[in-house]
Amino acid sequence: MSLEFAYYPGCAAKQVQKEADWAARAVAQELGITLHSMPQASCCGAVSLRESKPAFALAVAARILSEAEAQGHPLVTICNTCLQTLSYANHRFKTEPDLLDKINHVIVQAGVRPYKASIQVYHLLWVITDQVDPAVLQKKIQRPLKGLKVAPFYGCHNLRPEEIFDAKAGEKADHLDRLIQQMGGTPVAYDGHDKCCGFHVMLSDATEMRSMVAKNCLSAKGAGAEVMITPCTLCDMAMGAYQKAAEDVVGQEIDLPELNFAQLLGITMNISTETLGIRRLHVDPHSALAERGVI
Repeated sequence: MSLEFAYYPGCAAKQVQKEADWAARAVAQELGITLHSMPQASCCGAVSLRESKPAFALAVAARILSEAEAQGHPLVTICNTCLQTLSYANHRFKTEPDLLDKINHVIVQAGVRPYKASIQVYHLLWVITDQVDPAVLQKKIQRPLKGLKVAPFYGCHNLRPEEIFDAKAGEKADHLDRLIQQMGGTPVAYDGHDKCCGFHVMLSDATEMRSMVAKNCLSAKGAGAEVMITPCTLCDMAMGAYQKAAEDVVGQEIDLPELNFAQLLGITMNISTETLGIRRLHVDPHSALAERGVI
């Protein structure tokens, strides 16, 4: 199976969550996954564009998908919202040929290659857990987690609606749990694992967003979690960067280190913490990892 992909990191990974991109590239290289840049790709438009200008949103998605298709590779991303947005459009293009014709008519006028709806959209987490040889992955793990209790925070945009994704989704999703086990950790079961991180209500209701962050983090910590990992740059931002603000809203300390899944995987692969951008995290994971002898 070819492990070559057109790589679409998303806007957050290019700006505020750069460490997620650094870690993704580093672990991909170690695992023999080739990530081809997409220099012409724009922002996916996320949920807001899909709700406010649905036809425009489909045209934007077609343009991005067309660039990946022209490279001859499936598209892979590290952002749940980008994953959902592009998977939703791709599902419609594959099942509604008349719609694809209409959108292609629009993008061709803008000088974009028509999209043939021939590629699939994946999350890098899915590639690592479903397509990389488990023996190869296990061989790369030089610093196992030694039972570290890790809360898998899936978020929501890589789970629902189930029918649009090219991998297991919904209640069947277990990619983070499997990866935690492969890294030698103990997945923590808790109520908030598949809830929304709150990012998408950040501007409309800041207090509610912070309350959602607190509820998810405290649910994980109450179940014994020592660290949390997510597969999404926007979830990283919410659960990490806004954790202190969430503490202020609920009047309770959280202090739960949150990492992108690729960062924790990179640590177990003995990739340098500088390369993985660990210093950029808002809650330092070093003490939790040091107690287990991981770093």
